[in-house]
Amino acid sequence: MSRHSSHQTTDHDRIRRWVEERDGSPATVRGTAERGEEAGLLRIMFRDDEDLEEIEWEDFFEKFDEEKLAFLYQDKTADGEVSRFFKFVQRE
Repeated sequence: MSRHSSHQTTDHDRIRRWVEERDGSPATVRGTAERGEEAGLLRIMFRDDEDLEEIEWEDFFEKFDEEKLAFLYQDKTADGEVSRFFKFVQRE
């Protein structure tokens, strides 16, 4: 497997470590949370973005598991640089 290939995980510790190593934080898209919910559409925030609202990891993973998501990510780019490529996919 090449170093720039993608990986998929549902492991909360692995996801959190990957995000924090890239100075990211869990977030939700503003205005997407339903009444009584802590999180709406999940995102990872790497910089200030007025469309995103930072949330707690606990709320992030509650929604992540509820929606049966998996985290598809890349550790390194083809050039060997640290990658920030990720997306949320449905669990298989």
